Amino acid sequence: MKFLIETERLILRDLQETDDKGMFELDSNPVVHRYLGNKPITSIEQARNVIAGIRNQYADNGIGRWAAIEKSSGNFIGWSGLKFITTIENNRTHFHDVGYRFIPKYWGKGYATESAKAALQYGFNTLKLEEIIGTCHEENKASRRALEKCGLQFVEKFMHEDINCDWLRISKQEWENLLNKKKSI
Repeated sequence: MKFLIETERLILRDLQETDDKGMFELDSNPVVHRYLGNKPITSIEQARNVIAGIRNQYADNGIGRWAAIEKSSGNFIGWSGLKFITTIENNRTHFHDVGYRFIPKYWGKGYATESAKAALQYGFNTLKLEEIIGTCHEENKASRRALEKCGLQFVEKFMHEDINCDWLRISKQEWENLLNKKKSI
């Protein structure tokens, strides 16, 4: 499955096997995993397995996280996009989650918000979704702010694998209302 979405500063595309070095740089960094509750990877083979798993999601679910490429440099900066969740999370299953993960030198530049907005547009316009969820560690204020800037609203706190998390959501109607409000300003 091929994806190619452009934002002002990013190219969002399907993850490819050649993204293995960038994925290793991302997922081997302990700072990146601070709020994730998992351990950094330790080999390029693990990075390749992560990419293969996401590519399987494209085939199985028609969606998965995208490689995020910075237009100005051409660099792989991380991933962003939608994922179809098939496991139980917050007593729910079979929902679309918007998420992102970036190499730390690209933090604080607004890429999370920019790429998440593109993912919402794709989800609501192309996939015809009625609702998109976003979750984050309750202490990850930057991630929560990015989701809220996209229009997601806090619903509740929940535990996920012994981590206190925030559950946010946006409906298609709420997203369309936000777009219409921006157009009228």
